Amino acid sequence: MDVRLVAIDIDGTLLDSHGRVPDQNISAITAALAAGLHVVLVTGRSFPFARAVVAGILPDTVSLIVSNGAIERTLGGRTLARRLLEREAARRILEQTRAFRHHSALLFDREAEGHVVADTMDWEHPARRRYWERHRHFIGHASPLENALAEDPIQVMFNGGVAAMREVFASVQGLEGVSVCRTEYQRRDFSLVDVTSATATKGQALAWRARALGIEPGQVMAVGDNLNDLEMLEFAGVPVIMGNAVAELRNRGWHETASHDDAGLAQAIRRLALNGAG
Repeated sequence: MDVRLVAIDIDGTLLDSHGRVPDQNISAITAALAAGLHVVLVTGRSFPFARAVVAGILPDTVSLIVSNGAIERTLGGRTLARRLLEREAARRILEQTRAFRHHSALLFDREAEGHVVADTMDWEHPARRRYWERHRHFIGHASPLENALAEDPIQVMFNGGVAAMREVFASVQGLEGVSVCRTEYQRRDFSLVDVTSATATKGQALAWRARALGIEPGQVMAVGDNLNDLEMLEFAGVPVIMGNAVAELRNRGWHETASHDDAGLAQAIRRLALNGAG
């Protein structure tokens, strides 16, 4: 069955290790769109942070599923779907994880200060400093953090060392009415845990997008590298992992391409979606 929809993770897949989009990836995505394929970026990043990476680089016909499935928008900003976390569920999560308050923040659907709200987060930590420097105008403060819950957030988000984030993941996994996903960068000893609405996952959002376009799962190609990509890879009829993918995604019989530093995404698109065209 021919591929009609290509779903692409951003970090570790679309971007190389320097945070740049290789020219080969741009060319392959443009060729896929010219061939009539749909392309959607599916990322844990929030909308303004995802759009900043690709605006002016990729064509406007690319759409974005962001915050691990909670929001879907066109590159121009038109909302296609929102799946927010109920604020009372967010309160329960914050109470459950009170011991990790210095690792936690709330994310809201705003494109101004207060998009991210934290309480005791240490922004001088080496793993967070660059994020703070680039996005400080989006970051607000509330103490206690629960005071920020005047509206439903997109998610409760945690970040820190891998061991600490595995503890957070274990403490909230399986709680009713929410979805929990984890992204790990073991070489950097840095990890993210995102708690969203139960309906907000990369896999469910990609399935919704495919149905809206009249596309069967067997016609979907998904490309990713990390734990939060697992569900969308399982949904896709053509799952592809990057050469830099985490060990947990390997040994599943899925297609594997080169690493993000070798434009593995472009190679996968041309080999499996375009059959070498372009």
